[in-house]
Amino acid sequence: MKIITSSDNPRFRALLKLAQSSRERRSAGLSLLDGIHLVAAYAEHVGAPAEIVLSRSGAGSAEVRVLLAAQGIDDALLLSDALFRQLSSVATPTGIMAVVPTPRVAAPDRLTGSSVWLEDIQDPGNVGSILRSAAAAGIDTVCLSRHAVHAWSPRVLRAGMGAHFALRIIEGVDLQALAGVYSGVIVATAVNHGVPVFSADLTGDVALLFGNEGAGLSPDLAALARQTVHIPMPGRVESLNVGAAAAVCLFERVRQLRAQ
Repeated sequence: MKIITSSDNPRFRALLKLAQSSRERRSAGLSLLDGIHLVAAYAEHVGAPAEIVLSRSGAGSAEVRVLLAAQGIDDALLLSDALFRQLSSVATPTGIMAVVPTPRVAAPDRLTGSSVWLEDIQDPGNVGSILRSAAAAGIDTVCLSRHAVHAWSPRVLRAGMGAHFALRIIEGVDLQALAGVYSGVIVATAVNHGVPVFSADLTGDVALLFGNEGAGLSPDLAALARQTVHIPMPGRVESLNVGAAAAVCLFERVRQLRAQ
């Protein structure tokens, strides 16, 4: 292992830029996976990461050693615990990170099957939660608009809990243009508008549209939907968090498919 003890080390400075700057991650085409769960998910779905970074504590973890041995990884950067904490975005780091190429998937000329489309959603926790629900519900494609949060940011990755590697994630999509080449039924979500989601037919190929936390779907995109649905809420709240709303809609689709 290469040992780094100084914060002035060029490799450490490069890693710190990746950890702290979305612009740097986009420019370099790299993502940081922080934690054994994310690194293990990547290894399971993709393969051995390009680079492993360990803290001294992490290097002594039996769980970390088992993961590295299973992937045949015997080379890593070893940092002091203090330097590692500067890179980590979690309160209690597990002592392992991976540097991986960020998947870049081009917007398709034609889209088939069922998918989730996210328009201008800004909260990383919401996007990560939706990615996790989509993967759990059997969706394989998630499309994000040009002004949505970066799907491969550390906070989205952490909230997604490994779901990224079970999905085809397409960023920077012109969702209105995509609607013109989608072969299934586009279903918009709204608050107190449209039919109850439990009454809608979601058993075919559908694109479920979810909008910005405050503004919802833009009128132009919502107008392209064949159907609009809402979640009935008998309680004394006006709306659900978009991550929770997406989970309800996605698993209503699962329920309908199981009932066929």
